[in-house]
Amino acid sequence: MLLRNVSVLGGEVVKEILIKDGIIQSVNPFNATINSREKNPSLLFNDAIAFPGLINSHEHLDFNLFPSLKNGFYNNYREWGKDIHENNKSEINETLQVPQHIRTEWGIYKNLLNGFTTVVNHGEQLKVKDEIINVFQNTYPLHSVGFEKNWKWKLNNPFKKNWPIAAHVGEGKDEISHEEINQLIQRNFLKKKIIGIHGVAMDIEQAEHFRALVWCPASNYFLLNRTAAIDFLKDKTDVIFGSDSTLTSSWNIWEHIRLARNEKMLTDKELFESFTTKPATVWGLGKIGKIESGMQADIVIAKKKKNISDFNAFFSINPEDILLVMHKGNIRLFDDEMKDQIETSSLLSNNFSKINVNGSAKHVQGNFHVLINEIKKYYPKAELPISVL
Repeated sequence: MLLRNVSVLGGEVVKEILIKDGIIQSVNPFNATINSREKNPSLLFNDAIAFPGLINSHEHLDFNLFPSLKNGFYNNYREWGKDIHENNKSEINETLQVPQHIRTEWGIYKNLLNGFTTVVNHGEQLKVKDEIINVFQNTYPLHSVGFEKNWKWKLNNPFKKNWPIAAHVGEGKDEISHEEINQLIQRNFLKKKIIGIHGVAMDIEQAEHFRALVWCPASNYFLLNRTAAIDFLKDKTDVIFGSDSTLTSSWNIWEHIRLARNEKMLTDKELFESFTTKPATVWGLGKIGKIESGMQADIVIAKKKKNISDFNAFFSINPEDILLVMHKGNIRLFDDEMKDQIETSSLLSNNFSKINVNGSAKHVQGNFHVLINEIKKYYPKAELPISVL
């Protein structure tokens, strides 16, 4: 397969990307691979930008049918948890009527619709079938010092020594949240690799003890009206990006990305790397996170606004602007404007459903109609950002 006439983020020359057996074979200037075009099915784009499938380093996949819940701002996650379980019982119970496997499937689609082809799920191991994106669960998750029973034993479990620890840390703006980080550091007797999540109360000295910090700015501002001091912490640990679930943030992850950019605590390049190359390294995900020869063909192509720089074009994207999502060389989502080309090239080997995303018609792999009907059967009041066509 050949993806033609795309502007690869970070490059100045329009490219065409040759893919075979799920691997990127070459990335060449547009019109350079004439012979390849003759023997490979191809898709021709116009005013389009290509970038690697994005990596979401913090998700609770089965929590994405929840509405965003809060009753003010909080000093820490403990206050928030206590508050919503006392005052938002009906919303929580209504959502939990939906079986977990259905909620998980919706969470996967949320990420696909946003152009994320890899998600690190935090929490219990979920059963995922027919993966349309990569769901990474090879971590030893601790919720937090406050909510995880027997966390000291779990942190130092010798039978899980090769898996990274993923834990909520410093999710607050008070001394309790700061001290929880110290407790985690002090009790890490086996010096395990810890990837912290949130880190709002983290200081520079504490950051040195973490392999990486997952930054979730939208969730932080929603609950705490504050986020982590990423501009300082980035000098001591790798910063990678996470969305969290719709319990504490919007389903549109591009809004989270723009919020992060507006903070100006990372350069555009650093922010882009926080959901591409850096998490690929931190989590040991293999050959993803770049568009270059030899890498897995996880690729997203979106409409590019004219006469603006690549980074400005990238950061202005919304789900409705995405033209194509490819995972392991397989098309998982495409815009309706690509339908004729895709059908003519016989590039699809799976069933697709037609949906409406903010007024833009998309085709997604799988029987989306059945999924929506199942959600509505258990949770009639569910407010979904898409509709079926």
